[in-house]
Amino acid sequence: MAGEVSVTIVGNLADDPELRYTQGGVAVVSVRVGSTPRTLNRSTNEWVDGETVWVRCTAWREAAENIAQSITKGTRVVVTGRLKAPSAYQTAQGEARASLELEIDEIGPSLRYATASITRRAREGGAPAVESPWGETKAPASGADAWANPADPAVDEAPF
Repeated sequence: MAGEVSVTIVGNLADDPELRYTQGGVAVVSVRVGSTPRTLNRSTNEWVDGETVWVRCTAWREAAENIAQSITKGTRVVVTGRLKAPSAYQTAQGEARASLELEIDEIGPSLRYATASITRRAREGGAPAVESPWGETKAPASGADAWANPADPAVDEAPF
């Protein structure tokens, strides 16, 4: 939507994703992402950790279920989403605090220090029918994935 603040954060999951379902059966997941800035102290030539920023992130529906199945506590993630207004609260010790909240648009593991294996989920309800440029409607080919099939090397040679 227009006017919303979109941000990207990189950090580690503080806990395993918490998957719940609304009374209507809609999945919602909540994760806490912590990001700690590091700066180089030039006088001592050592890295110094700053204060950790914690962001509560939520996702809905199929994305929520995918997140709960894919990432765990400690995973370094890249999260893009819409920043929500901070909510103020008081700790048990009486300290005033505010929490940042982010509604997730995209999330995935950071591949800077790790590898990942992607498993594509089938869409619920099956694949939609495909309409040709001539107005014909065809059912999708069963089990055939045009992107997964390599080209015939005799036909698809490089022009140089």
